[in-house]
Amino acid sequence: MAEFLLELFSEEIPARMQVQAARDLERLMVGALSDRGMLFEAIRSLSGPRRLVLVIEGLASQQPDLREEKKGPRVGAPQKAIDGFLRSAGVSLDECLIQRDAKGEFYVAIIERKGRSTLEVLADIVPEVMGKLPWPKSMRWGTSGSARWVRPLHGILALFDAEVVPCTFAGVKSSNVTYGHRFLSEHRPIVVHRYGDYEAALKAAYVVLDPEERKEIISHELKQRSFALGLEPIDDEGLLNEVAGLVEWPVVHLGLIEDAFMTVPPEILQTSMRTHQKYFALREPGTGRMAPRFAVVANMRAVDDGKQIIAGNERVLRARLSDAKFFWDQDRKIRLADRVGALRNIVFHAKLGTQYARVERIEALAALISEKIGADVAKAQRAARLCKADLTTGVVGEFPELQGVMGRYYALHDGEDVDVADAIRDHYRPIGPQDVAPVAPLSVAVALADKIDSLVAFFLNGERPTGSGDPYALRRAALGIIRIILDSRARLPLLEIFTRAQELIAPAHGPEGDKDAATSVLSFLAERLKVSWREKGTRHDLIDAVLSLGDEDDLVRLVARVDALQNLLSSEDGANLLIAYRRAANILRAEEKKDGCSYAGIPDPQAFVQPEEEGLFIDLATAGELIAAEIGRERFIEAMAVMARLRGPVDAFFDKVTVNADDPALRRNRLLLLSRLRSTLHLVADFSRIEG
Repeated sequence: MAEFLLELFSEEIPARMQVQAARDLERLMVGALSDRGMLFEAIRSLSGPRRLVLVIEGLASQQPDLREEKKGPRVGAPQKAIDGFLRSAGVSLDECLIQRDAKGEFYVAIIERKGRSTLEVLADIVPEVMGKLPWPKSMRWGTSGSARWVRPLHGILALFDAEVVPCTFAGVKSSNVTYGHRFLSEHRPIVVHRYGDYEAALKAAYVVLDPEERKEIISHELKQRSFALGLEPIDDEGLLNEVAGLVEWPVVHLGLIEDAFMTVPPEILQTSMRTHQKYFALREPGTGRMAPRFAVVANMRAVDDGKQIIAGNERVLRARLSDAKFFWDQDRKIRLADRVGALRNIVFHAKLGTQYARVERIEALAALISEKIGADVAKAQRAARLCKADLTTGVVGEFPELQGVMGRYYALHDGEDVDVADAIRDHYRPIGPQDVAPVAPLSVAVALADKIDSLVAFFLNGERPTGSGDPYALRRAALGIIRIILDSRARLPLLEIFTRAQELIAPAHGPEGDKDAATSVLSFLAERLKVSWREKGTRHDLIDAVLSLGDEDDLVRLVARVDALQNLLSSEDGANLLIAYRRAANILRAEEKKDGCSYAGIPDPQAFVQPEEEGLFIDLATAGELIAAEIGRERFIEAMAVMARLRGPVDAFFDKVTVNADDPALRRNRLLLLSRLRSTLHLVADFSRIEG
């Protein structure tokens, strides 16, 4: 068993593409080897600014012999079809077998190929895989011909068992040579034999090959240098990943931020440093206040301990922050409330009007939601009126990711209520799965109004998510609605609110259209809830079982019902009750089909002939009243406990009573009793939707 080492060496690969490219390279190589019947023990891919690396261990020196059965045309097919099949398979008709299946007799060619040496196989695979690598953007250069790569390709290091795999791609021939750091290694060629000496030689040439190791170096140096000043770095995993893709030999330096810029909100400073310069921000551990320091990760060892690097970056940062401070100062000259009119000039969507029209809808929805959850209606309307106004500011124009955040700063500067300002900031949240959902009533009202308007508006105009795309992030909006409602325990009649949202968007639509659209959005929300629960390992079929009753659009109540149902079914009584339900449902289904009628109604208690019939009837009547009462009081655990007590009489009924009695009247009465059992259990959920 031998090792295969592949390095694709090029000009700088964009940091955002590196990790995925390494994964794609590994995926394509695994597929190509599998197609050729070749197995291996382990595979590993690495990425960096100038190279993609793949290491495969445990490859055999010889490809196994291949035997393939190729199905051809039907016996008696036209001669041209048979001849074409024989040519493609490379066999004669005498070498074919005849096999029979349900459709008739067919020719089958048995193709046997002697396995080639692994070196030959890899020589075919490497250019094939390189040509299939799905770069988001690629280019042609020089004499590369039609071949494309993300950046000009300089080298292909391809070794199998220390021997060069002969191949060519984009005019570049494979070899056993690579190069170290662009500047620190003096660009001397490094001859490679195996991965072990390859990794060590690169490190000696100032290249840290493993991106995780580069991240660890950056993180460690950041903490150490910050700690020496009594500070700590502000966590930024995304920036750490990006910077690790920009450097081969990371060296951290700390620079100063001039005091004049520290009056600017820290979010502006951090965003400007992160977006434009890839700098890390630092803070004081005790207060959490941003410190007048920044960290830059260089790709160089400097003889002056980085003094020139630091001075140059401080000079660049000064210019960047001067622009940011200018926007901040200019924006505050116009009150946020006076900016609302300018939203008429910002189109939200061609079919859905301007941001101003949207603000008016959000304002109306926020008022309705506030009434439902007990928030201050006037404050909710004020926050909704101002929530998009910061889109007209210079800071948000430069840094769109600060929308909402800057609205809060401008609102506080204008003397707006703190709760109103917080709601302006929070109405975009949660932005992603790691973000915190708002729980303050005012913030909940405006955030829900914003997301519900977006969701209903796009559904109304046929812009629903598909399996291949969700350009308007409607799935994220739905998950945001779910998280906000569940985290804040907001009790809302969603169908009513969705219907009102559509009325605001399209007043000309009739009531039937409103109802259908609202129902579609509610169903979409339910699907998102099921997906979310499935990812957490929770039984999503129980959501279907509760929703199918058609009377539940309060997510807090829905989740409580589902939790209680899940607890019931995880108990012995609940599991046995489900089995009994299925037995009853199967009997009813079979008999209703046979008799051509539906058994629904109340059985005649005078017609019972066995005590188990009467006992089940009485217990069902009592349980039905108790379950309905407990559900009405939202005491779902208690309702499930009542259901669990039905196990005994149900088991006794099936043990002692023959449903399909010879007497037609007795049989009908017993089927009605089973129907009563079914309807009683359906007070809680549609048990036919429960899996397992």
